[in-house]
Amino acid sequence: MDHVTAIQDAIIQGDWPSVWSRASAWVAEIDQGAHEDPRPHLALNVVHLVRGEYKEAWKIHAEALQEAADIEQVREWIEALIKAHPDNANVHLVGGLFLSQSGQSEQSIGRYKEAIRLAPHSPYPHYFLAQIHARADRPEMAIKAYREAVKQDPAYAPARMNLGVAYQEQGQLEMAIPQYREVIKLNPNDPVAHANLACALAEQGKMEPALLEYKEAIRLNPRDTEIRFALGGVYENRGRNDLAMKEYRDVLQVDPGFAPAHTAIGWLLFNRDRIHEAYESFNRALKANPEDASAYLGVARVYSRRGKQQTAMENYAQALKLEKDPEKKNRIMNDLFKEGNTWDV
Repeated sequence: MDHVTAIQDAIIQGDWPSVWSRASAWVAEIDQGAHEDPRPHLALNVVHLVRGEYKEAWKIHAEALQEAADIEQVREWIEALIKAHPDNANVHLVGGLFLSQSGQSEQSIGRYKEAIRLAPHSPYPHYFLAQIHARADRPEMAIKAYREAVKQDPAYAPARMNLGVAYQEQGQLEMAIPQYREVIKLNPNDPVAHANLACALAEQGKMEPALLEYKEAIRLNPRDTEIRFALGGVYENRGRNDLAMKEYRDVLQVDPGFAPAHTAIGWLLFNRDRIHEAYESFNRALKANPEDASAYLGVARVYSRRGKQQTAMENYAQALKLEKDPEKKNRIMNDLFKEGNTWDV
């Protein structure tokens, strides 16, 4: 049986492991010099998405849907598959995933709804429909669809994880935390689940349990800079600046270009009156991310401390221009007024 037929048969059966194995074999042949074809890459991308493996799916996405000719070839393949099997939920699901990843998110809704009509007890179309609602800033509809996915398959960890995130983004921590705990029961070694639980607990003010979850997430994935940085933030909020500094420096050991860590170190140094070292950290942050408002604010404070008011004003202005958070903007203005600086920034 040729690769195309084998993959199509596996899609129709919802046999995602077989889709994976046959598409992987096809890609291996392409790597050995066989004719280029985006379809096996799209098949692998679909399996990654079904598994909730977004980073891996994104890496493969470029091989399947980056060039216009590839998109057209995949579109023709998917449309022919749907035409041949109009009553199969899985081919509509794959059609929806193709549309949602080729700049046609809203059009994918119809495919997902058809998949739900044909297979209402499958968690997958509910799950991917929820993602479209979430991207379109329809949080209540996203939560409803994620809950339906979890209802259809309580052991489907990606749906539980995203449901927790959706609840947390709406400030419903008491609803988010149980979802993360369920994901951890299903996948105890998932560092993202531990990190998400830690973040939610920290937002609730439960710092000791949050610290334990962050530490477990780092144990599971020591090179995750975002988690290490978040742990540093928890230490800093608890006044443990020595431990915060250690975590921020560990972040930079993994990723020297991680701008937020440079900025955070800069502020810790500034508050210890180590002004020159703070200035160097803020500048390293701006080299890594020229739009880091907090780093510009730090540079402004350094120049203000040194009595160089004109240069300070220029950096204050840049910080205000780049800062997106209204509360932080107001704090910058209040600091200026307290210092007696009422420049037109």
